[in-house]
Amino acid sequence: MVSWKSHPLEIAYNIFGWIAFISWSISFYPQVILNYRRKSVVGLSFNFLVLNLTKHSSYLIYNASLFFSHVVQRQYRNKYGHGEMIPVAANDVAFSIHAVLLTAISLFQVFIYERGDQKISKICIALTSVAWISAVVCFFIALPHHYWLWLVSVFSVIQVVMTAIKYVPQAYMNFKRKSTQGWSIGNILLDLLGGLMNYAQMSMQSLDQGSWVNFYGNMGKTLISLLSISFDLLFMGQHYLLYPSNTEKISSKIDLTNTAPSQPSENV
Repeated sequence: MVSWKSHPLEIAYNIFGWIAFISWSISFYPQVILNYRRKSVVGLSFNFLVLNLTKHSSYLIYNASLFFSHVVQRQYRNKYGHGEMIPVAANDVAFSIHAVLLTAISLFQVFIYERGDQKISKICIALTSVAWISAVVCFFIALPHHYWLWLVSVFSVIQVVMTAIKYVPQAYMNFKRKSTQGWSIGNILLDLLGGLMNYAQMSMQSLDQGSWVNFYGNMGKTLISLLSISFDLLFMGQHYLLYPSNTEKISSKIDLTNTAPSQPSENV
């Protein structure tokens, strides 16, 4: 069992990890609350939600397998070194469970609130189908020889790919509408904080162990934070710099047509 060399670094690791968990977890609520207040999901990309559910489901399988399975942990240490710590923490598993639940709630809101004429695109359905069919095929490839670490890594790749793709529909929708109305900036700010704290947590482990294996040995976690931070900055640019006045105009228009509450939400 690999242990920490520095108690202060271990404390900092846990603090940064749970700050990331809290930030990322809370980041789901502004959008859910905004949908509830407006009784509408107009302005929220359904493709984003479907891709996001696939992403977080894959991430949950990856985190839970590496955190709980002794077999996967043994295969990880055989590959990266027996002196290496497992790069998944309890906060990673807790976040994944919470993320799947809240994304499912957002999808449920799509069915009960005003959604205009928006539908899930065929491209989104195709991408999601390919991801899950690929996972099933890889499972049967891994089964005979018990290549469980490889299989878990496949789910890591799926969640990275979904992360890279999932933000595009929302970014394009904002660009097409020239507005971020219906898309909560609150979840973006919290997501950015979570991504930064995630890197801080990983750095504490690397400093303690004198190794950067937890970055490239857990490439999925490394890449999703990088992708999330990049898109967070893009969305902040859209909201605060490119379309701030247009957001107000569309908000007023929605108020007049009774698809939003009488007072514009401060969450967007």
